[in-house]
Amino acid sequence: MRLTVVGCSGSGPGPVSAASCYLVEHDGFRLLLDLGNGAFGPLQGVVDPDAVDAVFLTHLHADHCLDVAPFVVWHRWSGRSSRRRIPLVAPAGAERRLAVVCEEGGKPLSDVFEFVPVPVTAQLGPFTLRTARTEHPVECHAVRLSAQGSSLVYTGDTGPSARVAQLAQGADVLLAEAAYPDVADLPPGLHLTGRQAGELAAAAQVGRLLVTHVPSWVDPAAQLAAARTAFRRSELVTPGATYQV
Repeated sequence: MRLTVVGCSGSGPGPVSAASCYLVEHDGFRLLLDLGNGAFGPLQGVVDPDAVDAVFLTHLHADHCLDVAPFVVWHRWSGRSSRRRIPLVAPAGAERRLAVVCEEGGKPLSDVFEFVPVPVTAQLGPFTLRTARTEHPVECHAVRLSAQGSSLVYTGDTGPSARVAQLAQGADVLLAEAAYPDVADLPPGLHLTGRQAGELAAAAQVGRLLVTHVPSWVDPAAQLAAARTAFRRSELVTPGATYQV
């Protein structure tokens, strides 16, 4: 299983990275985890959009789903699309909301996507999926991908969550958000600090922690250092980086 970071900036695009988007490949199958604003540009430098086999949206905040719009435009108008319908796994209401984002009047996107509600467990290509609802103000799901004995867990957006910790138990790689600096008076049930991301990795006994979703106004080095106080095998992701899981 190979993970490529297309975009990793938290809460919106930053000066050096698009918002959240990750390509996971195994046995010739290509799955996008999120497609946040600004991600479709660098995505085209990583993979032919027509080669994407499925999309999983953790939730419907703009920094995780907004570049569905240019993805749709490419498939409708580039002349390079095979026009096959792509499974899009997403929370309830995604079809209506994304249609409004893509076009005035909300023309259905059924020519491009086959919308699938987020399952608890499912098979998607070579991947076995398990999901868990996260601690976030809107419906958001962490996802665990397993294939041939390897496992990757992506938190999406979450505050501290026993459900996410349980989902991540024993995973080879935990791709975890760390949007909050470690300061007082931050709203609960929204994001993790770097230290909390490390604590999640330690509690779940994962093999490796990849820290992501750091907003442009937060010091990424400080987030990584905080994560390492709880879990030494922590790394900070960067756009374009690839990892073998």
